[in-house]
Amino acid sequence: MTVLPNKQGTLVSDTIRLENVALRYGEGPEVLHDVSIVIPQRSFYFLTGPSGAGKTSLMSLMYLARRPSRGRMKLFGEDVTGLKSDKAASFRRRLGVIFQDFRLLDHLSTFDNVALPLRIAGEQDSIITQNVSELLTWVGLEGLMEARPSTLSGGQQQRIAIARAVVNRPSLILADEPTGNVDDAIAIRLMQLFIEMHKLGSSVIIATHNESLVERFPFPRLHIEQGMVEALPAGATPSAITNGE
Repeated sequence: MTVLPNKQGTLVSDTIRLENVALRYGEGPEVLHDVSIVIPQRSFYFLTGPSGAGKTSLMSLMYLARRPSRGRMKLFGEDVTGLKSDKAASFRRRLGVIFQDFRLLDHLSTFDNVALPLRIAGEQDSIITQNVSELLTWVGLEGLMEARPSTLSGGQQQRIAIARAVVNRPSLILADEPTGNVDDAIAIRLMQLFIEMHKLGSSVIIATHNESLVERFPFPRLHIEQGMVEALPAGATPSAITNGE
């Protein structure tokens, strides 16, 4: 895949570039192999594929939880293939990651969980209060700001995790099944939030099994089959889905 031109016809720089990347766990077989993709700045992609195809593994490379077994990887134009853990923190501050297991802090309230990235960044209290309150209202949790995660449903915890991931307007949002525990109405509302973040300048990659969601929103996709990634334009259907596999 080549770098895509923007609407003015000039080249935009990359958010992510993978060149012949592979990933294996320990001495096992490669779960990803020969992945070559370019994600331009301010782009929006769905990440699809059957269970076990490698979606979560690909995302773990993108948020620097793992290193490629081979190949080359760049993030925001810088080579991060062999990046040491002490230098990875500066890159992760530009990421908003939504995990399937949420990773909320049980001793913190809803408000404080969402506020955490802003506090780490040293943001002013007045801005924290405004931004966090606004986001929690958007995701329908304005009445649960003082609640602890353990008292909330899985869908409510998921919305907290999403609000926390986007509150500091990251350069790249990586969301692993962000609508998996909510009803259709909330899923659409959360998608609108991701679209708003995209309009503000974030690149967004959403891993999902929900084909109706992909069909509803006109964004291209990265599709994983058997450890290999195919880039498809908006509206295109992978052959495996067409054939009912």
